Amino acid sequence: MAEAALAVVDEVLFVLPRVFPHKEYTAGGFEQRLALLRASLTGYPRFSLAASTAGLFIDLAHQARADYGPYTQLFLLCGRDTAERIVSWDYGRGESIHQQLKYFQLLVASRGGRYEPPPDIQDRVRSLDLPADLAQISSSEVRRRIRTDEPWRNLVPISIVPLVEAQPEIWSSD
Repeated sequence: MAEAALAVVDEVLFVLPRVFPHKEYTAGGFEQRLALLRASLTGYPRFSLAASTAGLFIDLAHQARADYGPYTQLFLLCGRDTAERIVSWDYGRGESIHQQLKYFQLLVASRGGRYEPPPDIQDRVRSLDLPADLAQISSSEVRRRIRTDEPWRNLVPISIVPLVEAQPEIWSSD
């Protein structure tokens, strides 16, 4: 998804929340995921990495705005499944997705089908087509393959294969 996003944006910033607001880390914790991301980004000068104490898109956008300045156009990249969840999610702070999209746009990858946003936010959502062979790849699928001893190495950056192979029990949980 990140490589495809480079057709739209100048830089892709991977932000890893220390804690998710809506779920727990299951396969690997924060430090292990940070190590995988660091290894994955080697050799990609247009990819950056940050850690955050926030986990909601709006909080990440505010942090990015502080770092990148008021004139940078911000896109938050996600898959179709995530876009469908966040558009109807009750944020409990009076900040619906409609208010949040004043601060950023969504760049939605066509994983598992193309996303059709509600008409009132279409101008703040951009679709990102993925090559057919990549559209079905997900971390859940990689973990499932590790767990069932099916081929998985071709689905991840080659740089993280040794890290995963060193502790397969961590990466195979759901």
